[in-house]
Amino acid sequence: EVQLQASGGGLVQAGGSLRLSCAASGFTFDDYAIGWFRQAPGKEREGVSCISSSDSGTYYADSVKGRFTISSDNAKKTVYLQMNSLKPEDTAVYHCAAEVLHGPGYGCSRLGDEYDYWGQGTQVTVSS
Repeated sequence: EVQLQASGGGLVQAGGSLRLSCAASGFTFDDYAIGWFRQAPGKEREGVSCISSSDSGTYYADSVKGRFTISSDNAKKTVYLQMNSLKPEDTAVYHCAAEVLHGPGYGCSRLGDEYDYWGQGTQVTVSS
């Protein structure tokens, strides 16, 4: 059974940093992508960042470029999202999700509908 465990959220002041972790287990796929999505109350889900195990490609939403960095430890099947210079508008529940890729050389998708497995969320609150 595929499981994704997100952790690392919390309360931080504007300008601060947090590192989210997404630990995957039960994976038997060679090619997959891990994405981070967030949803704030009353807003639509937003694809924040993703990384592909296949081509190591990454994606960042314009709203987080230059502030967030995604990385992976394939041996541990853990993906990290380093979030720096946090802003109040980053406040949301952050979810990680896994997309099974069709084969080697595929990149990750920013669209939540492309993802096959979802973990529980972790709350990130940035105070002004």
